[in-house]
Amino acid sequence: MRVLGVNAVFHDSAAAVVVDGRTVAAAEEERFSRRKHGKRPVPFSTWELPDGAIAWCLREAGLEPDALDAVAYSYDPSLVDPDSGGLDPSWESLRTTYATRAPYFLKTLLPTYRPEIFRFVRHHVAHVASAGLAAPFGDCAVLAADGRGEATSMLAGEYRDQKLDVLAAQPLPHSLGLFYEDLTEHLGFARSSDEYKVMALASYGTPRHRDRLRTAVYSTPDGGFRTQPFDWEEFAPPRRGEDEFDERHADLAASVQVVLEEVLLELLDWLYRRTGAPYLALAGGVALNCVANTRLLAEGPFSEIWVQPAAGDSGTALGAAMAVAAESGDVVQPMTTAALGRGWSDAEIEAILRTARVRYERPPSIAAAAAAVIAANGVVAWFQGRAEYGPRALGHRSLLAHPSRADNVERLNDIKGREQFRPVAPMVLLDRAADIFTRGPLPSPYMLFVHDVVPEWRDRLQGVTHVDGTARIQTVDPADDALMAELLTAFDRLSGVPVVVNTSLNTAGRPMVDSPQDALELFGSAPVDALAIGPFLVRRP
Repeated sequence: MRVLGVNAVFHDSAAAVVVDGRTVAAAEEERFSRRKHGKRPVPFSTWELPDGAIAWCLREAGLEPDALDAVAYSYDPSLVDPDSGGLDPSWESLRTTYATRAPYFLKTLLPTYRPEIFRFVRHHVAHVASAGLAAPFGDCAVLAADGRGEATSMLAGEYRDQKLDVLAAQPLPHSLGLFYEDLTEHLGFARSSDEYKVMALASYGTPRHRDRLRTAVYSTPDGGFRTQPFDWEEFAPPRRGEDEFDERHADLAASVQVVLEEVLLELLDWLYRRTGAPYLALAGGVALNCVANTRLLAEGPFSEIWVQPAAGDSGTALGAAMAVAAESGDVVQPMTTAALGRGWSDAEIEAILRTARVRYERPPSIAAAAAAVIAANGVVAWFQGRAEYGPRALGHRSLLAHPSRADNVERLNDIKGREQFRPVAPMVLLDRAADIFTRGPLPSPYMLFVHDVVPEWRDRLQGVTHVDGTARIQTVDPADDALMAELLTAFDRLSGVPVVVNTSLNTAGRPMVDSPQDALELFGSAPVDALAIGPFLVRRP
């Protein structure tokens, strides 16, 4: 089966191609359009066909549209209940109409595609497929939780022999994702976009409102939950624009974070009792909460948890394609890397550098050259290989810096135009990770869990240790990324530290850098010391 997966109804528009059960390509439209999360003025911000991503995925797979066996769309408008709540009803019918017409919109984009091969896939089925079918352990329990799908906000079930058994689903308006989004907006951030900022802010607060919130947010005996509305101003004033944060905002964020973790633990206990499965795969926007993921693994009943690297809605493009492939009898292969996006050859990169009239060099080892810049406390823009699928920079489109300098947190946040309370993350050699980080799982290749920094390393890792003593690490296995392992080894020789700071290669409000032209644009506008792009090094004069 040759299946094109499409997400294009909420946000994070994306496309993926699965051929005979193997993921060939997957990419988010924002990398092509340069609009982060596809943002446009509401209500058009969520209705963006991933035309650039679709065209590239098909080229990467070597497919013409008429060669596709199926097009899988990660939303089924026939399941929408207009009275279920969860969004503004004044334009819910418009959204449903858009999804219903999606097969015909695609026809304008792909003239030789046949609308009869189009398949609607239930939104949360696409989410759990992206986790359960992509996970490394085969049969497993699955759970997806987010803001909302067609008429639900959560699905729990089990995959056996690549067949899904749905065990529970939570009808709207109750939603853990919308509960967290509401707080995000109250704190002055962009909902459906900036929830990770709330997670970071929570580390500065005390969960003093936990008991009060638990009266409104709680699990139910049927594997679901309830989220009752209440007035956020009871706890903290709304924040607008450039308003400063204070203790009340941090305490509210901490309280909501703890309540989310507790309810998720209760849902996992119910799911484990129903399935007895030792393994769990997670997806949905809630699964991007790495603090919650760590607690679920530490205190929950499952021995292993795997989280889809593109756990948000972009991942439903891949999940929809995987679901249709599995239903058609293909054996879906596990996902072994998030590097599923665009890449450029050395010759293509050099031609772009020459066209831009940029002075560059080709050192004997780009990894060693970049490590030397970082060891001298320079910041390196690192552009290597295929782009990552999902929101995390995993050593392909990254900003790298020295982890021992506390002032590098402020420096990098200034470069990126971010709030200063937000941490940056470490990359570490896999064989050294257990000496430096505890509590979280190892290996941890996708930055989806947090780990405790052992006390004797905290002074040496001031640039990556968050206020609560944790770090959201990425382990690097030389078998998976030989070039980044070479950089870390070279930096260790120079500094005695097998860790570098890794944060995404972008600036505030912009998508992650995807192309060489994007990289040059960032390098030209931000105070970065060097650009390591393919085998070439561009130094700031």
